[in-house]
Amino acid sequence: MKDNDGKRMLWVDHMARIRDLQDQAAFAELFDHFAPRVKGFLIKSGADASLAEECTQEVLATCWHKAHMFDPTRASVATWIFTIARNRKIDVLRKQRRPEPEDLAWGPQEEPDQVDVLALQQESEQLGRAISELPEAQRELIQKAYFGDLSQSEIAVQTGLPLGTIKSRIRLALDRLRREMK
Repeated sequence: MKDNDGKRMLWVDHMARIRDLQDQAAFAELFDHFAPRVKGFLIKSGADASLAEECTQEVLATCWHKAHMFDPTRASVATWIFTIARNRKIDVLRKQRRPEPEDLAWGPQEEPDQVDVLALQQESEQLGRAISELPEAQRELIQKAYFGDLSQSEIAVQTGLPLGTIKSRIRLALDRLRREMK
């Protein structure tokens, strides 16, 4: 327990030296200790190696620039750094899912014809019925792939089924849906 308290106080001291003196040696030690841990944390939480490396650099740069915001009475240095890492990862994921401005429509949108709206509603109802009539194994995979926005590899990991089985069931389900929609 004392060893952990000693390490905790060492990192608090490093943060104080970074904050007060812009101590590059203290930052280098902090970086050497936390960078591989932050990168590993990001990879374990789903980031690829390249993204994890980039986020790790940004997280530790934030530690340098915002050392004045660290409060040892509220969190340990490790907790503070990993919270920054978690938040940075969330920011990156949000940015990846956000449409680019040029992809967004500008100005008033033309109202669709009532005939088109009715046709779309009927097709949607027909598709809903066709999906509900699929065998359960196929229906679950279609829902995960198209409504759950999961890749086939992610579905395989989630369900424990072989990737080939996933691909076959989805292909069979899509063929059946195409026939039903004609």
